[in-house]
Amino acid sequence: MPIFALTKTTLLDYPEHIAASIFFGGCNFRCPFCHNKDIVFASESLQNGSLITYTEAEILSFLQKRRNVLSGVCITGGEPTLYKDLPKFLAKIKELGYQIKLDTNGSNPELLRMLIQNRLIDYCAMDIKNSLKKYPQTIGIRNTSVPDASTTNTSSVNTSSANPSIANTAVLADLNKMRLTSIQKSVDILMYSDCAEFSYEFRTTVVQELHTEADLVEIAKWILGAPAYYLQSYVESDGVIQKGFHAYSPETMKKLEQICRNWNVNTLLRGV
Repeated sequence: MPIFALTKTTLLDYPEHIAASIFFGGCNFRCPFCHNKDIVFASESLQNGSLITYTEAEILSFLQKRRNVLSGVCITGGEPTLYKDLPKFLAKIKELGYQIKLDTNGSNPELLRMLIQNRLIDYCAMDIKNSLKKYPQTIGIRNTSVPDASTTNTSSVNTSSANPSIANTAVLADLNKMRLTSIQKSVDILMYSDCAEFSYEFRTTVVQELHTEADLVEIAKWILGAPAYYLQSYVESDGVIQKGFHAYSPETMKKLEQICRNWNVNTLLRGV
């Protein structure tokens, strides 16, 4: 499997654990504000030398040696659930005695369900990219709610790596409907899981150009009853896919937090 980065020790990525973070390359979304450009465009990053790969054996050997120091492993990316061999890999990590956290965009609900049911993950952080009506543009693809035959320029960023053959906006709309259905299924799987000792959170990276107060209200109503919803402030960096976005001020973020709390959602700020 394409493992492209390893953070050997982190106190931030897995709540209440000293953990290592393992980054899987590639993603089926192209969120323009994503700060892991090299990981998302993994093939290109390998060619230009900005990334190196790790073998499964190298990762497992590292985790074997660190069992007395680390208690958790964060599986992140990119999008880890793209890879069918992920359950086998997680089972090997479990055999070493680790707790496992999965970061996901929620696009593979059936694999997510299987991982929870087979107790291969202990914690899941799922990104809620935006309100449902604004999901397509937020994940990097526009003009999907009502297909427009007059234009084929449907992307705010280069999405050719994800869907090189798509030129028809009607086809594009159908694909995005399937994506949104998968996202909704994943939210339901997490919220209605009855697996003991499993926890989860939802999180949104808030971008001034993409998220409004109304969007966050829609999200709050959608995930009502979730144990935790984190609002993360956008950070501009050299690693973002498309530069030029902006964060809200700390004061505005606190206001957005309270607005979500008014809908009885346990909302917290992260990175503010």
